[in-house]
Amino acid sequence: MLSAFPRIDLVGGPTALEPMRRIGRVTGHPQLWIKRDDCMPLAFGGNKVRSLEFWIGEALARKSDMLVVAGGLPSNQCRLAAAAAAKIGIDMLVLYAGDPSAPLRGNALLTKRLGADIQMLGPVGEEERGRLAWQTIAELVAAGRRPYLIGDPVLGALGYVRAAQELSEQAQALSLDLRHIVLPGSMGVTEAGMIFGAAVLGLPWTFHLVSVEYDACTLRRRLDAILRDLAGLVGRALPSGCLDRVRIDLGQLGEGYGTPTPASVQAAALFARHEALILEQTYVAKTFAGLLKLAEDRIISPDDAACILHTGGTPAIFEQG
Repeated sequence: MLSAFPRIDLVGGPTALEPMRRIGRVTGHPQLWIKRDDCMPLAFGGNKVRSLEFWIGEALARKSDMLVVAGGLPSNQCRLAAAAAAKIGIDMLVLYAGDPSAPLRGNALLTKRLGADIQMLGPVGEEERGRLAWQTIAELVAAGRRPYLIGDPVLGALGYVRAAQELSEQAQALSLDLRHIVLPGSMGVTEAGMIFGAAVLGLPWTFHLVSVEYDACTLRRRLDAILRDLAGLVGRALPSGCLDRVRIDLGQLGEGYGTPTPASVQAAALFARHEALILEQTYVAKTFAGLLKLAEDRIISPDDAACILHTGGTPAIFEQG
């Protein structure tokens, strides 16, 4: 299904699937597992690496001579795009929605160190950032360049269609009957890819999306759109009932995107102390707090094996404290 799409290898092989035995004893849930997408060879890894395999694969197939990406200063996608560009040897322009006078820290500092050219757009919103990105693409084309704008959500979702198969094969090798998958609920790219991949493979997984950004209706609309276009992209009918096994958890949203909650702070401390896991506060700690609550409320039964995806973002911790 995915062989028709150009892809470059950035992940370097399956990421680890590990049991969380000590947390299992703390929670009374003996079958909690973690998929370590925070552990990849490329610049601290993270879920965006899987999407970049397909984005950059398409860019090279189009004979692009530079990559362009836009995001906020804390963006994991910008950092990893810069790392991939450095790895393969292609020009990289990063458009940051931020104050030009703001110091570069965390992810943004790494982006600069990785050799990307950086252009500051000012403190613009998401819609204006997108408009300026396409304006920049037009200007580069007029100047004779062949730029590729990173970020198409449907193409990027292919990375986690592939990851669903990878996780399924790992579980089979361990004779592990996975029943629950816990993910951050955000832009929808990672989530839609995993949901679609599991549906195509006929896997009995219930997905728990711990929202870190959107209300349930908005998140479901994003998923619907990506899933529909993903089915069209791969030339397959959208599996019936694709979203029937998706549960959206708003319990960790708190005051909204990027704002820690008491539960996320406690989760970061607990998983560091018992599993040596580093959890940043925008996406990952809230998702792990969600897992703890799902286990505590027995929404995920102790008899069912559950896997949480660690989506990375580790450099952000040096800004968050």
